Formats: sequence, structure tokens, C-alpha cells
Amino acid sequence: MLKKAIFQISLLSGTIIGAGLFALPFVFKTAGLAAGFFYLATAAFAYVLIHLLYADLVIRTEGEHRFVGYAKIYLGRAAFLPAALMTIVQMLVVLAIYVILSKSFSGLIMASGGGLEKSLIFWFFGSLAIFGGLRRLAFLELLATGGIIAVIGLIFVWGFQSLGQLGKIDFWTTDVRNLLLPLAPILFALSGRVAIPSLVKYAPTRATIKSSVIIGTLIPAIVYVLFILSVLGLSGNVSEDAVSGLIGQVPVFILFLIGVLGLLSLWSSYITVGFDVYQSLIQDLKLTKGIGFLSVTAIPLLIYFLSSQSFIVLVSFIGGIFIALESIFIIIMWYKASRRSAVQSGLGLRISWLSIIFLLLLFSAALIYEIIKGIT
Repeated sequence: MLKKAIFQISLLSGTIIGAGLFALPFVFKTAGLAAGFFYLATAAFAYVLIHLLYADLVIRTEGEHRFVGYAKIYLGRAAFLPAALMTIVQMLVVLAIYVILSKSFSGLIMASGGGLEKSLIFWFFGSLAIFGGLRRLAFLELLATGGIIAVIGLIFVWGFQSLGQLGKIDFWTTDVRNLLLPLAPILFALSGRVAIPSLVKYAPTRATIKSSVIIGTLIPAIVYVLFILSVLGLSGNVSEDAVSGLIGQVPVFILFLIGVLGLLSLWSSYITVGFDVYQSLIQDLKLTKGIGFLSVTAIPLLIYFLSSQSFIVLVSFIGGIFIALESIFIIIMWYKASRRSAVQSGLGLRISWLSIIFLLLLFSAALIYEIIKGIT
């Protein structure tokens, strides 16, 4: 039972820890350490609740379903298309984020060549692998998680000796417009909804689900704290992607290792997400395989060229719009599921109305802030 519990925790933690963490040092420095850590603690608590609600929803519903399937069951047919588009667009933008981030890691390996060429090379081999059979290899998830953890470990070990530099970072922001800046990127970085169905499926008992969800959600938050402190301690010039600003602050061989591990992690994640969105296009939207192929390969590249190519902007857009809406959907679906007498009993959660209101306010604040920021 202990091995299964460890597997569940690592499954959720491994899903959560990803590209989003590289946005955090920049927004923490911009908004101030106090605001950053406050939102990180708040969001970690919120995601413990959201992941528990979603696990409860999965248990209460007979059969296996995707997110859009639950939306159709509990919110009606009218919610099916918005839910499908929400998850598909979210994943396509995430693919574009991987393409943008790839040039930063490539730059640590080789200084020659432009960012566009490096991004196109990553996109080409990532797209090729999605439909080349590599998606069937089980070690891809392990490769992605292992690569990111190794990058975090290298930066932490080297940056631990420079933590005294943190005194130069502002504790509070003097610009009120940046007070909510860290919220959306943190929501992006802590979201692990996609791992919950598998966690529930392989759980030996329902009692272990609660503890696995709580521990599996909090471990990434703790890892992020160590990563943020290390990056901020190492470099006074923190870049949007965290890694570019390390050039000149870390020995070349460490930068090379970070670049290689980071690229391998992004590449494996690109394959996994790309195949998932392809399946959603075929299964949920009933598109032909040809259109699905063109969508998965062309749309991320189109987003790359049409967007500002700002890593922070896209991460905030996903976290503040799509993930915030997704979480609000989960809250509403769970509420409806918990009121249905026909569904089987869940985890026996006792969630107060105060907690539900807190969640709705938090995700609504992120949503409204990103909309206003986009308009202005």
C-alpha cells in the first residue's frame, strides 16, 4: 500500500511540476517577495481543495470520462462544446509556450544561431515525434519529470550559496498594478487536474486518495519555493524564463546540463500534450485525422508567430483565463454531483460554504485581472 501511495503522490507531483515554474522567479521579483509567497501559499491551499473536489467528482461518477465528459453530464449538452474548446485551446497554447521556452534552453547549449531557428528545430522534431510512435513509450513522463527536477536541483545546489543576495529583492512592490501579477502564473504552475483520474483509478483505498492529493499538491509548492529562492539569489537580472538570466552567473558546464535536461523535458512534455490534444480533437470534436494533424502541428506555430512570444504573457493568459475557468467548472460540477442522489458516494468531503466562496473569489480575481490586463 505504501508503494501505491508513493506512486499516487509522484504521479500528481510529477504532473504539476513543469514549464510553469520558470515564470515564477520573474513575477516574484516584479511583484515583491511578500505578494509572491502569499499567492503561492494561497493557491497551494486552493488547489488542494480543487484536486480533492475533482477526485470526489471522479469517484461519484460511474464510468471513465474526460473533463468534457463530466461537463456534459453535470452541466448539460450546452457546456460540452465550451469545455472541449477550453481544454483544447489551453493545450495548444501550452504547446506554443514549450516552443518559446525551448529557445531559452537551446541558448544555454549553443550561443550561435537565432532564437527562431532553435524554436523551429524544436517544433519540427516535437511534431514529428507526436505522430512517429514515440508517444507510446512509457518513459516519456518519467523523462519530463526527471529533467525538470534535475534542473531545479542543479540551480538550487549552485544558488544555495548565494541566498544572501535575496536582501536586494523588494519585499513589497511599489506599483499596485503588479499586486496580482503572480496569481495567474502560479495557478498555471500548480494545476494538476489531468492526473487526478489516474490517481483515483490506482488508489488502493479512498482514504489514501485524500492524503495523496494533499501531499502531491503541496510538494510542488515547496519545490517551487526552493527554485525561486535559488534563482533570485543567483541573478539580480532575472529573465522572464528564469534560465536566460543565469548566463554569466553559473559555470558553463552547469548551464550546458541545464540546457540539455530542460530541452529533453520540454520535448517529452510536448509529445505527451500534443498527442492528448490530437485525441481530444478526434474524439471530442469529431474532426478528421487530417485536420487533427494539421491543427496540432500548425496552430502552436501560428500562436508562436502571432503572439508577442512573451513567456510570461502566455503563461498568465492560460493560468488566468483557461485554468481559472476550468477550476470554476470543477466547483460547479462537484456541487451538482454532490446533490445528486443517483451518484455513488465520494470521498466524504466536508467543504464549507466559506471555502467554496474563497475558491470562486480567487479564480474570479485571476480571470478578471487577466481580462482587464488584456484590454488595457
